[in-house]
Amino acid sequence: MKTAKVKIQKYTKGVSSVSIVNNNGLERNILRGILASAGVLAACYVFIMGNMVFNIIERRALESDARELTNQVGELELQYLNISKSVDLSLAASKGFKETDTKKFATRKSLGSISFAKNEL
Repeated sequence: MKTAKVKIQKYTKGVSSVSIVNNNGLERNILRGILASAGVLAACYVFIMGNMVFNIIERRALESDARELTNQVGELELQYLNISKSVDLSLAASKGFKETDTKKFATRKSLGSISFAKNEL
């Protein structure tokens, strides 16, 4: 028995110098922090996914509007082509237009011929 007692004392000699550390609820605070950050991340995820779904719905609505506008433009182009076929000199004369004999063109003087002292342009 004495040998067992000596062995226990020998093994417990180093243990007596160990002090117990009180963390004052450190584990609980770490758990709360992890849960709070998980909650914030979940809220961000829901917000981002909601925005994505809203944008997809809006894009589909805009695409259908674009298709409708494209169809309207095509119909207007067809009307323009049909009307432009009927335009001729007799229609222009009936609307008050007349053909001119003299042809006048706008010309521009070269830079060397412009005199800045006389304010000619």
